Amino acid sequence: MGRFKKKDTDDESHILDSTIAKVHQHASGGVGGKAINGIGKTRGGWGTKIHAVVDGLGYPIDIKITEGQRNDCTQALELLRDKISENVIADTAYDTDEIRNFLEQTDRNAVIPNSANRSQKHSIDRHTYKERHLVENFFQKIKNLRRIATRYEKTLQMFQGMVLIACALVYLMF
Repeated sequence: MGRFKKKDTDDESHILDSTIAKVHQHASGGVGGKAINGIGKTRGGWGTKIHAVVDGLGYPIDIKITEGQRNDCTQALELLRDKISENVIADTAYDTDEIRNFLEQTDRNAVIPNSANRSQKHSIDRHTYKERHLVENFFQKIKNLRRIATRYEKTLQMFQGMVLIACALVYLMF
């Protein structure tokens, strides 16, 4: 959806994660229905999920918005395609064979902890994994904006615009 490129990026590591934005009751009812507009049912009610890849400095590289109930790992390959880095850091939600094979084929290190149900365990560089907080910090910065923490826009296109403005503010202010 939105790709960013800043002169002073740190492409040694790309960090991947997602967060939920609660949907306000008046945001429902956009033309085409909830699914078309990226609104889905979660445990906490209606929500929209923001998937993001940040660089080693915590600046956004790519953003994708889906329904709230969508699994994190379903968007990983699309977000990581056409990006070059040495490491990809993510949490256990991204521990799938498909993602690990993709990273191996593109000569990147998967810094992803093993999920509890994985039979074949992979080693992880704990020192590099400590950098995962940068994506959490990014989400904290954009969710300081009320219109990102709670979605008020009826259409996906308008909410994407608000997220892109928030990303631009991260570049300008932090």
